[in-house]
Amino acid sequence: MCAASCQLSPMPMLSLDETASCACGAVSLRIKGPVLSMLVCSCLDCRKSTGTGHSAVVLMSTDSVAASGKMKGHTRTAASGAEITRNFCPKCGTPLFAKTARAPLLTLLPVGLFDQPDWFSPRQAIFSRTHLDWDTLDEALPRYDTYRDNGGF
Repeated sequence: MCAASCQLSPMPMLSLDETASCACGAVSLRIKGPVLSMLVCSCLDCRKSTGTGHSAVVLMSTDSVAASGKMKGHTRTAASGAEITRNFCPKCGTPLFAKTARAPLLTLLPVGLFDQPDWFSPRQAIFSRTHLDWDTLDEALPRYDTYRDNGGF
């Protein structure tokens, strides 16, 4: 499973105290706590869910994220083989957050959900084996075919 990724320690000196909402305002999120990881992912599931070449994700402890409003979720098997549930607003379709059986104590938040995500600085690119050449990423960003060598995010 994900012993390493479920036990992530906070990134040095970055804690969020943010609110975010869907495009129509029917769902809002309150995010308060330490950031555990920031990454981009080029797996097919992330590409389909974003409609772009990769997703930009911030990982938080599930207890750092509170949601209000009606949401809908879609569950499928991800490239890791684990089930992932992506939650979205049923009125406007805005992606809100995801949870994976691989790391049940973590919540994956799409960075585009935040109004001013100037704090976002990805530390790794995962599922680079399916990264598209036209989707330009910083060459200095560490890349992994699937997950980091230790199996974590």
